[in-house]
Amino acid sequence: MSAITVAMTGASGAQYGLRLLECLVAAGIEVHVTLTRAAHVVLATEADCAVPGRAADATRFLAGRCGAQPGQLRVYGEEEWTSPLASGSGAPRTMVVVPCSMGTLSAIASGASENLTERAADVVLKEHGKLVLVPRETPFSAIHLENMLKLARLGVAILPANPGFYHRPERVAEIVDFVVARVLDQLGIAQKLMPRWGRDPR
Repeated sequence: MSAITVAMTGASGAQYGLRLLECLVAAGIEVHVTLTRAAHVVLATEADCAVPGRAADATRFLAGRCGAQPGQLRVYGEEEWTSPLASGSGAPRTMVVVPCSMGTLSAIASGASENLTERAADVVLKEHGKLVLVPRETPFSAIHLENMLKLARLGVAILPANPGFYHRPERVAEIVDFVVARVLDQLGIAQKLMPRWGRDPR
């Protein structure tokens, strides 16, 4: 897998997105990143991660934070329509929205494409690629469930940020890793964040 798009939105769970970026970079994957305006607020609030507003500055910030090689990680602006993510001829065929707000999920389900995150997801769908959505909301309304069902029927992986506890986590980071491990499994990327069920020596 040469490249993956990672979108972060305004749902709670910024730590999931940041940890996924770290894991993809460590795996040598080229990462294209989109951040909604609300994602900037959540990153600062939940993770003390003040990502700059300008795409170029955000690229330097996140690339440095994740230890990316030059050119390995790039952030695009919400209205950067010249980005390769906006076209089927240039966008990666794999995308993860983590965390995924219900607003973004609804927009993807309806094909709204009003910002680059929504358009990038629309491109992955039309090109029959792999789209993984990690919603972080509770409880789900009937509208949320109907939108998720609609997308699941199109082949989208709906992976709620619902951590298990059979591995007996002792730190928040272990809870985050549980969900990120499931995302990496969906992407077919080898991971050692979490032991397989029945294989934990404990």
